[in-house]
Amino acid sequence: MGANNGKQYGSEGKGSSSISSDISSSTDHTPTKAPKNVATTEGLDSSTRTLSTPSPGLILPSKSSSLSSPALSSNGHETNSSSSSSAAAETVAVVHPQPGTHTRSRQSKTHHHPPIDLLPDHTLLQIFSHLPTNQLCRCARVCRRWYNLAWDPRLWSTVRLTGELLHADRAIRVLTHRLCQDTPNVCLTLETVVVNGCKRLTDRGLHVVAQCCPELRRLEVAGCYNISNEAVFEVVSRCPSLEHLNLSGCSKVTCISLTQEASMQLSPLHGQQISIHYLDMTDCFSLEDEGLRTIASHCPRLTHLYLRRCTRLTDEALRHLALHCPSIRELSLSDCRLVGDFGLREVARLEGCLRYLSVAHCTRITDVGMRYVARYCPRLRYLNARGCEGLTDHGLSHLARSCPKLKSLDVGKCPLVSDSGLEQLAMYCQGLRRVSLRACESVTGRGLKALAANCCELQLLNVQDCEVSPEALRFVRRHCRRCVIEHTNPAFY
Repeated sequence: MGANNGKQYGSEGKGSSSISSDISSSTDHTPTKAPKNVATTEGLDSSTRTLSTPSPGLILPSKSSSLSSPALSSNGHETNSSSSSSAAAETVAVVHPQPGTHTRSRQSKTHHHPPIDLLPDHTLLQIFSHLPTNQLCRCARVCRRWYNLAWDPRLWSTVRLTGELLHADRAIRVLTHRLCQDTPNVCLTLETVVVNGCKRLTDRGLHVVAQCCPELRRLEVAGCYNISNEAVFEVVSRCPSLEHLNLSGCSKVTCISLTQEASMQLSPLHGQQISIHYLDMTDCFSLEDEGLRTIASHCPRLTHLYLRRCTRLTDEALRHLALHCPSIRELSLSDCRLVGDFGLREVARLEGCLRYLSVAHCTRITDVGMRYVARYCPRLRYLNARGCEGLTDHGLSHLARSCPKLKSLDVGKCPLVSDSGLEQLAMYCQGLRRVSLRACESVTGRGLKALAANCCELQLLNVQDCEVSPEALRFVRRHCRRCVIEHTNPAFY
């Protein structure tokens, strides 16, 4: 019956069936060719226009990718999967029987309904709201009622796609076609798109997002190294509400700006501003000073900026950052090895706004730069100076006296930090909760005892590869009962 009815309703169920099967199979990381009797995405242009009511055709995958649960007909009964197994290697079309026709089988006489069919729509919607994108697409293939519920616009404010083998461009194109059903060419409900790790995503996929998602607020494409400046420019130009942008690992991206067309349409009062607040460009190795200058001038509302391992940046780039982005609260410059004390002096111009600063492994930074930060950023809560070998007890003393609200400090692999610096911290920063002293060769039990006696809220202490006695560690454990001690001393347990 499935094969015959599949021919009868083949043209009617073409668009809706291909959408569900394409996305769910794509997001399951199975890069196989589309079966012959499944509509390809090229046929969506004509078929998706007639989806105001769901098609009676239900597409089920082959045995290798089928759902673990049995298929349900529109009246809630289980269908016999053996009747459609004649084409095991192909996708089979199973047609929902129409009410009042001869297709009602003897199963209807039992009046047996699966328990899940007794749940009201609002309960199923609540359940569906917790499902990832690929599982939601699978649910749309179960029956007509689930199809209607699974494509409820309220469930589609977020799209998350993952997988190195995923055809991300095709998945985005198919999804946006379906979501644009009620509002042609525009997805008004879609606000978040996350495609981290989808290495096959290209500029074509982002062009679709830019054209169809004007209300986009959050975009994450971490690890998508095929993305270039052109696609990023189009997204920020067409999505004026975009606030969160994660481009970490997109090594081809060297700048963020508006397209020339978008810039010409802006009024002089508006300028060329982009509303991004959060920007992560970790591992964007091609980013240089000129690119960061352009980013700073176009994104003056930045509050969170992460530039880890952008190894071409120098102190000059930070001057433009402090000049154009005065509201930055969190800044990471970890492994930017060309940044030194002059750069920290420019960062210190952020003054009262800065709460989080990471300069790990910036080996050119010394006490001079740390003195600037301590003097002008008194509200600093988090500092990561791991591997800054030029930092000594003097820099730590300035920090302790000027930043009493410090909560987390990492000075691991700073061989010139000793007990004297820890005693200053214990005296002035009694709210410390996390301290890392890993591989600080000059630290002994005296400094740890001072910390434990004064910083009772300590929750994490890392003293791995430090010459600290078991007695000192026991002292810390007695005075800071909630503290987790990470150590390499076999005598302490």
